[in-house]
Amino acid sequence: MTALSKLKSKMRSLFLVTTGAGVFFAGFNLLKGKDKFYDDFLMPLARKCPPETSHRLAVLGCKYKLFTGPKNEDPSILSTPFFNKQLKNPIGIAAGFDKQGEAIEGLDKIGFGLVEIGSVTPEAQPGNPTPRVFLLDSDQAIINRYGFNSEGHRVVFDRISDLKKGNNFKGILGINLGKNKTSPNALDDYVKGVNLFGPIADYLVINVSSPNTPGLRDLQGKQDLENLLTGVIEARNKLPVNNGVPVFVKIAPDLTKKDIEDISSVVLKGKCKVDGLIVSNTTIDKSKVSDAELAKEAGGLSGAPLKSKSTQLIAQMYAQTKGKIPIIGVGGVFSGSDAFEKIEAGASYVQLYTAFVYHGPPIVTKIKTELADILVEKGYKSVSEVVGKNYKKYLNNN
Repeated sequence: MTALSKLKSKMRSLFLVTTGAGVFFAGFNLLKGKDKFYDDFLMPLARKCPPETSHRLAVLGCKYKLFTGPKNEDPSILSTPFFNKQLKNPIGIAAGFDKQGEAIEGLDKIGFGLVEIGSVTPEAQPGNPTPRVFLLDSDQAIINRYGFNSEGHRVVFDRISDLKKGNNFKGILGINLGKNKTSPNALDDYVKGVNLFGPIADYLVINVSSPNTPGLRDLQGKQDLENLLTGVIEARNKLPVNNGVPVFVKIAPDLTKKDIEDISSVVLKGKCKVDGLIVSNTTIDKSKVSDAELAKEAGGLSGAPLKSKSTQLIAQMYAQTKGKIPIIGVGGVFSGSDAFEKIEAGASYVQLYTAFVYHGPPIVTKIKTELADILVEKGYKSVSEVVGKNYKKYLNNN
């Protein structure tokens, strides 16, 4: 063997050894769910990809259950009622991550107390042109203008039906419903979703708050919302199976005082009374974005800059509805302290999305552990005891 051949052989062996060691290292840390590995290596590496590609890879990772969940059961102090069911913890994944219902089992395995998918539209549609997702690393935020990209009702329904038949998923599943961009009749679109998904969902969400579908937020207007919810609740009540499935409405954070009063009055009114609110969707207010160029991008902003705005709206809606309907709080939750604030302001449950994108699966266990510690430290015996306990503190939160 020539010297050159020997060198090539050694280089090949070195490559195989180092590659194997790298794969082993990555696999070991994935299995162990090491926070530092995700924060220092995997998530920064993922952000080198185009944001939408990175999002897709994350969904696939959850779909194929590549990420481990918590080693131990959740602290009992986090267990909380959800209508006639019991959640192992109040931390959920918000709609927008798993739009097509592909990764439900994987997300449950990671440790979420509730999994919400969608938004799902009646007919398949591609959404807005790409690029349509932008990461704002310095702000721990995301701007997206996906525009309800959806495989449509039937594909998602069949996927969930197969999951239910497998009997492997025991968690709480929410299905977020949207309307098609060119649909002439929003009520018809939402009623189709209620009729199809109502029998297999643990809760339904009427999304009238995305900023990326033209005219959608207009449905939050008092009369339009009343007409829409009257039809939706009537359809829910007529379901042959599961006709008590809870219906939530997801609202925008960019509301005036009059909007808040109007929405509160509608969602409590008999014929259109809903079972809960999700507060809130993304904001169009980019005044807190540090990158002036990215701030010009159209779309909704999520993440840390939304935290105070959404917490304030939770407190306002809790006050306006006198705590009569449960609220799922969303927006800028990165820690147990953030979750506690949302609950103290009036949320019964909390969802996250952007923190999951930036920090990966370990963030779920981190938030749950921190929240449990806060509850114990403050002398509470359950999450329910905290709900709305200090909402006045957040009414004028800036």
